[in-house]
Parts: sequence; structure tokens; C-alpha cells
Amino acid sequence: MSNTLNPTLLLAIPLAPLVGAIIAGLFCTKFLGLSLSEGRAGRTISHSATILGVAISFVLSAMTLVDVLNGASFNATVYEWMTVGSLKMEIGFLVDSLTAMMMCVVTFVSLMVHIYTIGYMQDDPGYNRFFSYISLFTFSMLMLVMSNNFLQLFFGWEAVGLVSYLLIGFWYTRPTAIFANMKAFLVNRVGDFGFILGIGLLLAYSGSLNYTDVFAARDQLATVIFPGTDWMMLTVACICLFIGAMGKSAQFPLHVWLPDSMEGPTPISALIHAATMVTAGIFMVGRMSPLFELSDMALSFIIVIGSITALFMGFLGIVQNDIKRVVAYSTLSQLGYMTVALGASAYQIGVFHLMTHAFFKALLFLAAGSVIIGMHHDQDMRNMGGLRKYMPITWITSLIGSLALIGTPFFAGFYSKDLIIEAVKHSTIPGSGFAYFAVMAGVFVTAFYSFRLYFLVFHGEERFGKPHAHPEDTHHETEEDAGDDHHHGLAPGEKPHESPWVVTLPLVLLAIPSIFIGAWAIEPMLFGEFFKNGVAFKDVIFVADSHGAMATLKEHFHGWLALGLHGFMTPVFALALAGVVLAWFFYMKRPDIPAAIQKKFHGIYTLLDNKYYMDRFNEVVFGGGARALGTGLWKGGDQRGIDGLVNGSARVVGWIANVTRLLQSGYIYHYAFAMILGVVALMTIFVTLGSK
Repeated sequence: MSNTLNPTLLLAIPLAPLVGAIIAGLFCTKFLGLSLSEGRAGRTISHSATILGVAISFVLSAMTLVDVLNGASFNATVYEWMTVGSLKMEIGFLVDSLTAMMMCVVTFVSLMVHIYTIGYMQDDPGYNRFFSYISLFTFSMLMLVMSNNFLQLFFGWEAVGLVSYLLIGFWYTRPTAIFANMKAFLVNRVGDFGFILGIGLLLAYSGSLNYTDVFAARDQLATVIFPGTDWMMLTVACICLFIGAMGKSAQFPLHVWLPDSMEGPTPISALIHAATMVTAGIFMVGRMSPLFELSDMALSFIIVIGSITALFMGFLGIVQNDIKRVVAYSTLSQLGYMTVALGASAYQIGVFHLMTHAFFKALLFLAAGSVIIGMHHDQDMRNMGGLRKYMPITWITSLIGSLALIGTPFFAGFYSKDLIIEAVKHSTIPGSGFAYFAVMAGVFVTAFYSFRLYFLVFHGEERFGKPHAHPEDTHHETEEDAGDDHHHGLAPGEKPHESPWVVTLPLVLLAIPSIFIGAWAIEPMLFGEFFKNGVAFKDVIFVADSHGAMATLKEHFHGWLALGLHGFMTPVFALALAGVVLAWFFYMKRPDIPAAIQKKFHGIYTLLDNKYYMDRFNEVVFGGGARALGTGLWKGGDQRGIDGLVNGSARVVGWIANVTRLLQSGYIYHYAFAMILGVVALMTIFVTLGSK
């Protein structure tokens, strides 16, 4: 077979979802004023076109992955946009095993979300618009992961940010949704500012936007000192790139937008948190490993930020009562684990956890959405309980997702999460000691809040069908339900029911890789040849040999079965089991204990409930600072400066006019006398100058 992939086939992979998005967005909404915007025909066309587009993309991605595993690759320009001097701005694809794996993950999860949306959004008036948005989101992410240059990477980077803004604020009649999407947009602009600075530095010193050219110049770049400092230029550039990743992948302190993104419909929560936007930063750092590997300072910065995110965002999940927000904080924590792996120079493991996490996190979000449907759009876990017998498919798939999340041996999350901990343990990067403590403590925290959710929702007393004790925490999940007079939750005597097949089928299909993908993929991805054949840098994808963590893990790896059996005898499993047991004891046997702890440690609870006051800090310091700066520019610059100058000059002209008009008497002899005085004055001046 050919060693070069077919560029036409590769081009079809991102364009298929784009065509679906155009059909649904232009012809099935009110955008063009067509009759298809309303009625069953428009809905059928919109979901059929977008699902077909994503399905084609998934099939072609799977075929591409098979070809890549057989030795094929692609790294070439598809379209040349412009040339400025020696700088070429191009659209091009880089397809190797990393890209092909990401393409399959993105398209498969997106396909599941598309199918799920048919059932979840069936009563929403924005049905067609939503399908257009999520298909456009898939196109944007594919363009990002397939890029072979920084220009296209930045295009995909900004495109996923823009579409996430539209999706988080999908129910634009709700003030909370508008606030959430604006918050996500602004926080990501902070990260993107750093990102574009990093790209600019690499362009300035390498002269190219192409990955291959930049990687080829990495040894030269590593010798350049940043002007005016004693820092290495490459360190500054890598930290700037990672600041971009901090925004997209929600790392502390740029994490504040992610929990509020729950204001969007549940399907997009699954797509954002599992396979697309938040994984973009992890993918980018992994792709840039030839650069990051040359800067221990950048890696140290990454591992510390990741460990803070992994531990302290997990704490916040303990006090949440909204079912979606618990899963959202687990995403933040798991993104921290991935970032820790990148900082430990174990890029393969970070990307491996990205893949396994995509399946079980999408499963958990979609299962939460199924629960929300069954609970008539009540999201407060304190109003649930005992759903196991009413929603058996949702229950078992949610249990599978939870077991994978906490790293239960033989489940997908175990292999990736356990090896992250081992990689950090053997890491020599500064900050790895704190990171090891954080990821170990995070194991217990993750198990506790995950099974707190599981027990409160699926077991114990049936708390639904009663007057809500906590109506303030009940969130709206549909636009038409946003009125205050609409009943949320089950009415007295009403029972939950299992969701329709278009909702449960994606749960079952996502549960399968959540169990098996880790054991199946660990050996080829981490210790085999999966990532060995790179086309952007010296026939490898990840450069991670200089710090030794991967070599140490390879020495102790004896297969997925041995690793799974050994997992039952490790401190990691003991911590996870302790978290599960404590959650069971607190919320099934002695629910009075959590209430007593909350009362006794009210200060700590208040701190966690207010999310470490990060939102308040940003509002006062940055929001207040921006308002003060704006007010200062308005009062001082606009009113006193510009208006004062313009109005002042007008007053001066008026004063001069008032004075000079006094000289206008209307008598000819006055004007003649003034002319004679002027002539005398001029003659005096000329005579004086002539004598000198």
C-alpha cells in the first residue's frame, strides 16, 4: 500500500461535518426564512444531515487510523493562502498516529452526542440550530488536530472557542447562560493572548509557521536568550503556549469558565468536556513535545499548575449538589492529571488518559442528562435517590463510568490514571514531589465525590415526588421551561422512567470502550510502536527520553493483565476504595454525619461552596479594574481630555472673537488710523532688522 494518505479523503473528514452544519444552519433554521425552519421535516433533515456528516467523518477517520498503523502518513499543504516575503501562510494536514487517534475519538464521541441529542432536545425550539452548532464544533476540532502549522492550529483553536460561546449561551433568553458564555469567551481570550505570543516568538526566531520547520530549528532556538533577560527564549515561548492551554483546558487559575459552561444543554457539556475543546490544550502540548522537552522550567511550571488543578478542583466536587456540576469538577480534576503527565515528560500517558477519559466522561455526562430527563429537568441530587430500579440502563452505564473514573483495575481509567501516578513518582522535574502528593490525594477525593453522586442518585431513599427542600439549586434544562411558574421535578406520585433508545444507545456504546479500551491500547500506545512513526520530527511523535520516566515504566510493565492484578495491591486502590466506602457510609448509612461536618466546619464549606472566591476575586480585581480603567478613560481622557480640549479651543476662539469685534466700529477713519499704525509698526520692524 502507499505510504502517503489520500489528501482528498483527508479533506472529506473535516468537511463532512461542515456540510451538515451548513445544511442544518442555513436551510433548517430561520436564517434564510425557509419553511423548513419549522416542523418535523426540518428537524428530520437537520439531524439526518449532521449525523450522516459526522458518521462519514468517523468511518473515514477509522480507515485513516488503520492505514496509519500500516505505515501510511501525510504531511503536506492543502491550500496556500498567501505569501508574505519568505513567510507562507497555508492550510495543511499532518496525519500520524497521534492525529489519527484524536480524529477517531473526536468523531466517535461527537457521533454519540449527535444521536443522543435527538432524544434530549426533542422538545426544544432551537433543535435545528443546536445540531448545526455541534456539527460545526466537530469541524473546528478536526481542523485543529489535523493541522500541520501554527496558522491552522490557531484557526481551529479560535473556532472551537467561538462555537463553544454559541453553545454555552444556546438558551440566550436566560441571563445565566449569557453570563456563562461571556465568561468563557473572556477567560479564553486571556489564554489565547499568551498562545499567540508564543506562536509569534517561534515565528520570529524560526521564520516559519510550519511544525516541521520549527522542530528542525529547535536546537538553534534552545540557544537564544530572550532579549532583556537571562531567560531562554524557548522557555518563554513554551510557557506562553501553555498559557493558551491553561485557558482551553481549564487549568488553574483560568479554570473558572468551565463549571459555568453547564448552562448549556447537557449534550454540549459532554462534547466540550470529553473530546473537543478542553482536550485541545493537552493535545497541543503533546504535539509540541519536541519544544517543551528542551525546557525544564516550562515543564516544572506545567506540572505544578496541573497538580494544583487536579487536587483543589476535586475538593470543589465534594460540595456540589447539581449532578452536572459534580461531573464538571471531575473533568477539571482529570485535566489536571493529564497536565501533570505532560509536565512529568510522560506525553504518551497524558494523551492516553485523554483518550480513555473521553469515553467515560462523555458516558457520565450523557448518563447525567438521562437522569435529568427522568427527573423532569431537576438536577439537584438531594431530590433524587433510588433511581436504580426505574432507570436500569442509565444506572449500570453510570456505574461503569464511575468505576472507570476512579481508576478501578481493569477499567479504562485505571491504566491511564495509574501510570500517570507512577510517572510522577519517578519524575525528576522540579515540583514532582508536590505533584505526587496531589495526584495521590486526588485518588481519594475523586472516589469520594464520584460515589457520593452515585449513591445519592441511584440508591437510598426515594426523595423525588415531594416538595423540594432545595428549589434554589434546581437548574433549568430547556428553554421553554425557563419560566419561574413551570414545575421542575416529579409531581407527587409520579415516578421516573428510563430514557428512549436514542438516549440509552449512546450510553451503551460509550460504556464498552470505558471498560475495554485501556487494556486493549496500553501496550501499543505506551510501550509499543503506536507513537514511533512521526512525520513532523525525526520519525517520532513524542520526545520524552531525556527525563527517564517512560523508560522506568517500561522496565516494570509486564502486560495489561499483570498490571490490573497488581493494581489491587497498591496504595492507589486502597485510597480509591476508602473514598467509595466513606461515601457509602456517609450517604447511605449515616447522612447525619455530612450535615454535622458541614455545620462544624462551616468556614471551609463556605470557602469550597464559593469556589475559593475565585469568581469574586476576578470580579473585584479584574472586572473592577477594567471598570475603573474604563471610567478613568471616560472621565479623564474623554470628558476632560478630548472634550475639554475641543470645548476649550472653542472657548478660546470665542474669546478672541469677542475681543476683536470691539475693534469693529464701522467708521472709516478708525480703520484708516489702524492701517497707518500698522504701516508704522512694519516700517519700524524692517528698519530695526536692517540695521542689524
